[in-house]
Amino acid sequence: MFCPSCGTQINDNARFCPGCGALTGADSSAVSPGTPLQGRKVTENIYLCPDGVYRWIYEFAMLKNPTVLFTIWAVFGGIIIGIWLFMQLLALIEGDMNAEQFLSGIGFLAVMAAGAFVLSFLGYLIVAARYGWKYIVIFEMDENGVTHKQMQHQFQKARAVSWLTAAAGLLAGAPAVAGAGINSAVHDSIHSDFSKVKNIKVRRRRNTIYVNEALFKNQVYAASEDFDFVLNYISERIPAEAVRK
Repeated sequence: MFCPSCGTQINDNARFCPGCGALTGADSSAVSPGTPLQGRKVTENIYLCPDGVYRWIYEFAMLKNPTVLFTIWAVFGGIIIGIWLFMQLLALIEGDMNAEQFLSGIGFLAVMAAGAFVLSFLGYLIVAARYGWKYIVIFEMDENGVTHKQMQHQFQKARAVSWLTAAAGLLAGAPAVAGAGINSAVHDSIHSDFSKVKNIKVRRRRNTIYVNEALFKNQVYAASEDFDFVLNYISERIPAEAVRK
């Protein structure tokens, strides 16, 4: 077969291309951070491959690093608050606003929030169980941008969740969340073009760098020993006016 990244002819059972180091898809379920990549090792887990692209594999336990769960909660929280504000606005326009109705609205908000949080947590546990409690992703980074690639077997299982995220983003009036959901449902990778980045958010304790464009959000994960290299590389290549939070 041929490498989907550079076109080099490779063995049918090869997991990585000897020419560029790209993941071929063969036996991708066996890939882990300990899997060697082709190229020069620049940090503990990051390799500079022959095609000039930095690549690394990142794995995290979904219960120990709840970054995805926090994102889901933020989306549902936005939807619920939006519905509550709309109800209060209608009551104000109709002249029916009073203390009793306001307190009733607060109670409705609390019940909706509790229900959404519980249901989303249960849904997260179901998805995590289907993933084997681990999320594994390969990253590719060069002068132009960074790409977040899902393992193929996980991508197929995650499509329903991605469409749900897109719908929730639309309901919440969050186009970036909706765009990320649609993109992840249609594609097994998310690419961030450094020239289009609006801002980045650094969450070192979660080993996460949020790379945000106008309509898309990308989550870049790197182990503690690789984190500064990735952060500095991205920071030096995004527009000077991009806000770092």
